[in-house]
Amino acid sequence: METHVVIMAGGVGSRLWPVSTPGRPKQFIDLLGIGKTLIQMTVERFMPVCNLTNFWVVTSKDYVGLVREQLPMIPEEQILAEPVPRNTAPCIAYACWKIAASHPDANIVVTPADALVINVERFAAVIRKALNFTQDSGKIVTVGIEPTRPETGYGYIQACEKNPGEVVKVLQFKEKPDLPTAESYLQAGNYFWNAGIFIWNCRTIISEFRKHAPSIASIMDRIAESFGTPEENETISGLFPTCEKISIDYAVMEKSDGIHVIAGDLGWSDLGSFSSIKEHIPMPDEDPVPDGGAAQALEGDNKVIGKDIRVFGCEGCLVHAEDADTVVVSGLKDYIVAVKGGKVLVCPMSEEQKIKEYGA
Repeated sequence: METHVVIMAGGVGSRLWPVSTPGRPKQFIDLLGIGKTLIQMTVERFMPVCNLTNFWVVTSKDYVGLVREQLPMIPEEQILAEPVPRNTAPCIAYACWKIAASHPDANIVVTPADALVINVERFAAVIRKALNFTQDSGKIVTVGIEPTRPETGYGYIQACEKNPGEVVKVLQFKEKPDLPTAESYLQAGNYFWNAGIFIWNCRTIISEFRKHAPSIASIMDRIAESFGTPEENETISGLFPTCEKISIDYAVMEKSDGIHVIAGDLGWSDLGSFSSIKEHIPMPDEDPVPDGGAAQALEGDNKVIGKDIRVFGCEGCLVHAEDADTVVVSGLKDYIVAVKGGKVLVCPMSEEQKIKEYGA
């Protein structure tokens, strides 16, 4: 049975302004200064479990050119353009109905385009085990991440037991918690970060949409009638925007009784903040920095990305300025300095949750 990988690549990454902008959001940027964009790293991560001919990307119509430029190996007809953003449920349904048209028995992995996974071999083993489980079981598996801290910025998955590396039943999905709740999740041991990675068989997910999100399923049935015809693009442009704007968690996951989780310590991060980028920029003696790479770690726990970054008397700072000629930063502690396209951000790390508003 064939495996297909669906990469969701439509987000705008507004928490990383001005480095990430609606014109070129974070999935199409080399955020870590290692010579690869996040979507390129995502494809690499799944190559051990899927042939390149079976990769699909769902993205905004505005980003199709960026996908083609960065992933020329993916067949053009497998780059699916959303006419408008409608959150993850319609995005995923579109891809799964499209795959079902030619591969009705396919096993499917759905993943965001913009996460980082450091333990890639362990990750591939987790995905293989999940694929073996979903092939004939009629169940859905989501990937859980063993939490390393009481994080309030992620959703959580409560499993019936803690059994790393094994597929176990999900009790419930939890919204982003406050700090005391996150601390209690960490102590309990059977709560995992929700990475937004799903594994299922094509028949299973279409059946679940019909059961729990019938309005989306009926729209996809109508769209599917146009697949392979001259009217396909026009039909998608007309019908896709009529889908409810809803996440896959709300539309299917929280309603289905067939959800399982496989969790592990995968070195995962959604790279959704400058502090997470700073944490994962490689040290000079670590591997993924290529010769001539732009990322550097400096004294005082400062990290910089750029051609000519000069840091004096600073501590705990991130300077991200890949397209600036020269940037000089002096006397700052725990600050973000980001420069891109003539726009400059100088912000304390402690206030980075406000960056989305600053760039609006």
